[in-house]
Amino acid sequence: MCLNSFGLSGKIVPIMDSGLSPSRNSDDPLLILRAGDALTEVAAEHGEYGDWIQRAADDAWEGGWVEHDLRGSNRFPDWSGVAGIIITGSPASVTERAPWMLRTEAYIRGVVEAGVPLLGICFGHQIVAQALGGQVRKNPRGREIGTVEVRRLASDPLFDGVPDKLHANATHVDSVVELPPGATVVAATVLEPHAAVSFGPRARGVQFHPEIDGAVMRGYVRLRRDRLAEEGLDAEAIAAASVDTPVARRLLGNFIRQFVSAPFRRAA
Repeated sequence: MCLNSFGLSGKIVPIMDSGLSPSRNSDDPLLILRAGDALTEVAAEHGEYGDWIQRAADDAWEGGWVEHDLRGSNRFPDWSGVAGIIITGSPASVTERAPWMLRTEAYIRGVVEAGVPLLGICFGHQIVAQALGGQVRKNPRGREIGTVEVRRLASDPLFDGVPDKLHANATHVDSVVELPPGATVVAATVLEPHAAVSFGPRARGVQFHPEIDGAVMRGYVRLRRDRLAEEGLDAEAIAAASVDTPVARRLLGNFIRQFVSAPFRRAA
């Protein structure tokens, strides 16, 4: 499977066109909305966010993939022509309120209203929350980085077949400090009370990275060792404890099976 970074066969609509209603079919691709670039040294060895997501999804999705870079255009893919949407992480901060972020937030509101399956990861999680009326700021509990324990607090299809406690890889400074109206918390960590959130019937967000494996996580930690030392964190200890997280990885498969593919199975 490979990403088509040129959009959905040229099928794009202006961001302000909200008159679409989804008419999805089983041949529609999954859309990755790229919000940033991985660290250069990590990407050279392991690829970009979209590559990690595809690898983690594995055989849960046998259809096509397309990618759209959110930073490059004020036009967005037509959500009525995709099976679902995944928004990646980013080194950028939602608090910057950059023009491309504001355009993305408007697009997200349309996607959620249209009922298109949506999963936000890290920055993606935060921008979904902000778009729907939540607030994102620097995490008052400090940076969360490395392999962390996630505690499931509520039953949710995203966590289908997943134990109450699992490990996941995380790297973030910002946090959703105030949930949007109607959102509910699904999981938390010691430093992140909104580690997984239900934003509506078909929209979910996770502050951690189910797509990041141990090698990528260790690369991030070691490349940020100086910054971590300034914050009083032991980079070598965090890197040594950073591991693959196969249970967290299952969440991507659950998103596809429970939110993207399930409607097609029911229709059949």
